[in-house]
Amino acid sequence: MAVDLAELVDPSHTVLVTQECQRGVIGAAAALPMLAEAARPEMIPNAGRLAAAARRAGVPVVHCVAARRLDGRGSNSNARLFMGMIKKGTPLLPGSDGVQVIDEIGVDESDVILTRLHGLGPMGGTDLDAVLRNLGCTTVVGIGVSVNVGMLNFAMDAVNAGYQFVMPRDAVAGVPIEYADAVLDNTLSLITTLTTTDAVLTAWKSG
Repeated sequence: MAVDLAELVDPSHTVLVTQECQRGVIGAAAALPMLAEAARPEMIPNAGRLAAAARRAGVPVVHCVAARRLDGRGSNSNARLFMGMIKKGTPLLPGSDGVQVIDEIGVDESDVILTRLHGLGPMGGTDLDAVLRNLGCTTVVGIGVSVNVGMLNFAMDAVNAGYQFVMPRDAVAGVPIEYADAVLDNTLSLITTLTTTDAVLTAWKSG
C-alpha cells in the first residue's frame, strides 16, 4: 500500500522527536565515540535540517535526552550497556554539558526538552507519551541514536501506543553501520515508514 507521506507528516498532527542528540552521546566529548563518528557525516547535518524545517512548518520539536545522577539513583544498572556507560567515565549529569542538545540541532524557545534517568529509549515510563498527546500528535518523526537500541525501542513503544512512526533513515545512526542498516531494512521497515530527510522536507514545504 502506497503511503502519502505529505498526509502522514502533516504539521497539524506531527511532532519531530530527537533521541539522545546530546553532546555527551554524539558531540565532541561523546561517551561512545564510534557512534558519534558514525553520526557525524550524515545523521547530524540531516537532523539539523529537519529541526529547522519543522520549526518553520509549525511542527513541534521535542528533545529527549538521557542523564544519570552521580550517585546513580533512579538509573538502570541491569544491562551491559548501562554498566559500560558507567565505566566510560563520561558522566551525563543532569544540567551538565553532556545532556545539552548538540549545536547543529539547537534548541528553540518553542521546543520541549524531556530528560530521563532510566531506560533504553525515550518513551517507556517517561512524560513523552503524554506530551505528544497534549500536542495533538498522531505521527512521530523520530531521529537520533542509536538504531540498534534506542531508536528501535522508541519505534516499538510508539507503535504500541498507537502512533504512526516515520523514520528518515539518513537522520539516524548506529554501529556497526552495516548492522544498523540491517536493522533498518529487516526490522524497522516492518513497523515504521522509512523515508529520507529530503522527502520529509519536501512534504513540509508543501504542507
